Amino acid sequence: MKRAHAMPFGSCVLPSGGVRFALWAPAVEAVVLEVGPDNNAQPYPMVRDAQGWHHVELMQAGAGDRYRYRLPDGLRVPDPASRFNPDDVHGASEVIDPRAYAWRDGSWRGRPWHEAVIYELHVGTFTPEGTFAAAQDRLADLVKLGVTAVELMPLADFPGRRGWGYDGVLPFAPDASYGTPDELKALVDSAHGLGLMMLIDVVYNHFGPEGNYLHAYCPQFFNPAHQTPWGAAINYDGPDARAVRDFFIHNALYWVEEFHFDGLRMDAIHAIRNDSDPHIVREICEALRSGPGRERQVHVVLENEANQASLLARDAHAVPRTGTAQWNDDLHHAVHVLATGDTDGYYMDYAEAPVAQFGRALAQGFIYQGQPSAFKHGSPRGEPSIGLPLGAFVSFLQSHDQVGNRAFGERIHALGDPVLLRAACACVLLSPHTPMLFMGEEYAASTPFQYFCDFGPELADAVSQGRRAEFGRFAAFADEAARARIPDPNQESTFLASKLRWEERDTPPHRAWLAGVQQLLALRQRWLVPLLASPCGLGQFRCEGDTLWVEWTLGAQGEVPGGLPGVRLHLLAYFGATSVDGIATPAGELIYAMGTQVDDASMLRLAHGAVYVTLQEAGHV
Repeated sequence: MKRAHAMPFGSCVLPSGGVRFALWAPAVEAVVLEVGPDNNAQPYPMVRDAQGWHHVELMQAGAGDRYRYRLPDGLRVPDPASRFNPDDVHGASEVIDPRAYAWRDGSWRGRPWHEAVIYELHVGTFTPEGTFAAAQDRLADLVKLGVTAVELMPLADFPGRRGWGYDGVLPFAPDASYGTPDELKALVDSAHGLGLMMLIDVVYNHFGPEGNYLHAYCPQFFNPAHQTPWGAAINYDGPDARAVRDFFIHNALYWVEEFHFDGLRMDAIHAIRNDSDPHIVREICEALRSGPGRERQVHVVLENEANQASLLARDAHAVPRTGTAQWNDDLHHAVHVLATGDTDGYYMDYAEAPVAQFGRALAQGFIYQGQPSAFKHGSPRGEPSIGLPLGAFVSFLQSHDQVGNRAFGERIHALGDPVLLRAACACVLLSPHTPMLFMGEEYAASTPFQYFCDFGPELADAVSQGRRAEFGRFAAFADEAARARIPDPNQESTFLASKLRWEERDTPPHRAWLAGVQQLLALRQRWLVPLLASPCGLGQFRCEGDTLWVEWTLGAQGEVPGGLPGVRLHLLAYFGATSVDGIATPAGELIYAMGTQVDDASMLRLAHGAVYVTLQEAGHV
């Protein structure tokens, strides 16, 4: 099985031999292709057409050749559509023949979204080695845990040897610090062999600050009419936008077709500036759905601070019109306030009645559905989520963002009440939401996940100082000495401190956390997943003090596959500090209980962090 995505730019190994090179450089009249090592590169003038495309075919070129483009002023730049840049973002690109890899997953058709249990990981810190090959060796552990989908943080080539990936500048080139393109394909191939979906995080809202040469020969790639924190926005709606839009549409198709990923997580789409119709996000989703999505399951997860429920809408057949799901930051923020008491920054919007806020998120997905946000100075945020299935909400207790954006990268287990966190974890994993774990969360890893990067000297100092200054608005970092303790993101030690310690899984208390998460995911697979095949709509909740009741109807669209009848899922959780008595037992068959006792009158006594979950058949409502 051979796979390759055809695209009009970059280097393409031709079936008859040789390589075709194409670069969109409308701002320059002449480009010279240089092939070979730096000290002996051979020049080949390219032919320019009226639209600013520069082309050349070389019969003597082949896979493995290094190449660059030389501009009229002598600047030598990598291919913006490079499939591999082994010497980092400033170095030469390498010709890759995607058909050289022999795939073994020819029968793989993906998995339906209702089966998704997502595990977000950063390749560089997931294992001591920090490589695709080492991650491949750990996939069986994730399957045993109960994970069904792995989400890789961005792989697009970024400057230096370490980084989160959100400063990538070569969107088609997997970062060489993790391994080769074929090693990434082997990771995906092995995952599919184990029944795991593979998602990749992509960044279509900006390029990183180092290694982006597009301004030198293609300023049309940016639209100065839209200014962003990164400068002029990517040009999705100005003059010459068609070529730019095609670049990113091909990128999405490239990962799904050539690397056989099962979908994308699209970073911060609220930061994309696009006033044209259709929006670039909609056009990308349509290209995926009408392309590879015709033959197998392909999913798109959005990150969208604006809570645009319209981008998650379904058609009459329950098929997503745009995104499959969205990261549910609202639920995370409510849990964070509930477990830690922290109400600084954007957590101020969740400070009032956090138990009720958590209940609203569990029942309805979004908390903010058009209400004014105090953090946004009273501006409304969000759209009503009525009509959406709860599987459209990816809910979690932590993510790379919410951990790594803290000054010291502390995980929520280092900050919150462990009993309440166990309760919140059970509520999420046994809900109809699509659950996500951040790497190491399954065993309450002690290692932080800090912000790290590896920029050149001038930029490195600015980033370090800027990060420390950013935290100056918080009371804990008001003085300079406190800010100086914040880890320098450019130091290798910051990166190394963020690597998981897999040996912790076998030691207390981490072993107990691991067993608890594994149990919850097994219960989810046994009891909920068969019912979630029929979309679950919004639920109902009520809150009395620290006691929360949530109810969802599963299989509400009638009979679900396998002939299972629709049922009601009842969740009772208690977040108070002292025990309470006399709580009516939810109806139905008990599937999970923690911190509860039943008295002679079948009433419940709830301890701190109690959870009680039942399933009630529709005929007995």
